[in-house]
Amino acid sequence: MYAFDYVRAKSVDEALKALAGADDGVLLAGGHTLIPTLKQRLANPSHVIDIGGLKELKGVSVKGGTVSVGAGTPHGQVANSAEVKKVIPALADLAGHIGDPQVRNRGTIGGSIANNDPAADYPAAIVGLGATVHTNKREIPGDDFFTGMFETALGEGEIVTKVTFPQPKKAAYMKFPNPASRYAIVGVMVADTGDGVRVAVTGAGPGVFRLPEMEAALAKNWSADAVAGISVSAGDLNTDIHASAEYRAHLVTVMAKRAVAKAG
Repeated sequence: MYAFDYVRAKSVDEALKALAGADDGVLLAGGHTLIPTLKQRLANPSHVIDIGGLKELKGVSVKGGTVSVGAGTPHGQVANSAEVKKVIPALADLAGHIGDPQVRNRGTIGGSIANNDPAADYPAAIVGLGATVHTNKREIPGDDFFTGMFETALGEGEIVTKVTFPQPKKAAYMKFPNPASRYAIVGVMVADTGDGVRVAVTGAGPGVFRLPEMEAALAKNWSADAVAGISVSAGDLNTDIHASAEYRAHLVTVMAKRAVAKAG
């Protein structure tokens, strides 16, 4: 990797000051994206600012039916939280199937959504559950947070501090994982929320997206049969060595059916 200055921040404010004073600074949380990128010399930052030890960014809490997850909280903590399992079991289940134990014990929700890998699981939870992303500057509705492949609504000097998830009436997540990385070749979150039915898809396209036709069908009849006959266009979906766009389109319907059945 290229040489850089390392800063271990003691607070969010200190991290922000270091970021503002760097020529080309980057934040390090769990490091599962940044460290491999640095090792392969695909990035050449002037400063790496470590926020992985900030307690103010860690932890899970539940209040009034809303689950709050600190941006620095590892996936494993979300997966094993008794409170999350009770209030939003679909969220705990999703977190428990991210990567492997090493990834779940180091990777963070803030790092995952800020990176916005098109095959990541958490974007489906953010959009599918109607979550809100909180930063040091504002609150961003989940529907507005992901703007493109590896792109988000985060501005300069903006850090994710936590994510809040409202409790749905019922929800479930199902994915067809890459057998090596466990990334989603296709993942679908279905949820019956206070604002209606949501169906969010990750892994299939350049970014997470919703399926209004399936949402309308499930609003009338919450059953796997309601979405079984709904086909998804392959036109804007990804094709790579793991799956063609046509196969991903097929998997979206299959995973949606399984998720609805799982939700009950």
